[in-house]
Amino acid sequence: MLVVFVFIAVAVVFSFIPVGLWISALAAGVRVGIFTLIGMRLRRVPPAKIVNPLIKADKAGLNITVNQLEAHYLAGGNVDRVVNALVAAERAAIPLPFERAAAIDLAGRDVFMAVQMSVNPKVLETPLVSAVAKDGIEVKVIARVTVRANIDRLVGGAGEETILARVGEGVVTTVGSAESHKLVLENPDLISQTVLSKGLDAGTAFEILSIDIADVDVGRNIGAQLQTDQAEADKRIAQAKAEERRAMAVAKEQEMKASVQEMRAKVVQSEAEVPLAMAEALRQGKLGVMDYYNLQNLLSDTQMRDSLSRIGHQREDAGPDLPVK
Repeated sequence: MLVVFVFIAVAVVFSFIPVGLWISALAAGVRVGIFTLIGMRLRRVPPAKIVNPLIKADKAGLNITVNQLEAHYLAGGNVDRVVNALVAAERAAIPLPFERAAAIDLAGRDVFMAVQMSVNPKVLETPLVSAVAKDGIEVKVIARVTVRANIDRLVGGAGEETILARVGEGVVTTVGSAESHKLVLENPDLISQTVLSKGLDAGTAFEILSIDIADVDVGRNIGAQLQTDQAEADKRIAQAKAEERRAMAVAKEQEMKASVQEMRAKVVQSEAEVPLAMAEALRQGKLGVMDYYNLQNLLSDTQMRDSLSRIGHQREDAGPDLPVK
């Protein structure tokens, strides 16, 4: 029974104390105390995630302590990735202190990939950028941007999206300032030279090495389309103004007709008062009977002359060979 108890106690001790990891560190020439490993267990730090990167760093000739790695792990960093980045930077002769590498890792960037991009630049391809030259012709451009990671600006520097957006803006500006789209087609490197001279990598985590134009195509005639749309809009405006004038003319015509009818009504009203006035004059003796008959004869002669005048006009309109009814 005592043997079983001792065996269980030894198993528990060896499961809590990473003796095997301690032996591996000693064999690799890395001095890590057994109490340090026990302290990692108590702080809930996996000893393997600290000791193995420490062995790797020691073999690469890096001067890194256990406390530095453990503090970076407790801060939420990736210890193994930081050590790999430091080893790669050491082999590539890139100055990268542990504090900067840890800050880059805690900032959410892949520090190992950044070191690789410093050694082997990355090519970014912009989406299709559409720009219009001064002659109104659309030019579609695809550019390839070769960038290299800038270790000193990885913390707080803008990413790849900013580089692509700035290059697209530079392409639009360059094409838009060209007098003709033919100049862009004849000399595509004009775009890359102009855009590269603007210093688009300022404030970013990258350094632009080159900008190459991968494809240039001619699109629509935007200028002609805009002129057509403007002409159509002017036509609609003119039609609307003409319709407005026509409506005003119709309204004016209706007003004049109403005014004529009103004047005719006044004439009829005035004519209706004439017989009443004559009757009143006869009653008062101001108009004699013979005067009344003479007035009637005068009206009859006037009507007869009007009838003869209308007959003469009808003969002239009908011609000499056509009888007048």
